[in-house]
Amino acid sequence: MLKLLIVLVLIGLVVVAWRMRAEILGKILGQDPARVQRHLDRKRK
Repeated sequence: MLKLLIVLVLIGLVVVAWRMRAEILGKILGQDPARVQRHLDRKRK
């Protein structure tokens, strides 16, 4: 039961980190989150 709870919490953290990736990367890189978001939204060729 404890392992299931830990796995669910980890999955939740991954989802939150993925949704907030522009803000998190912006803070790490010292860039504006909007600029990071534009870069992430560009389509790759």
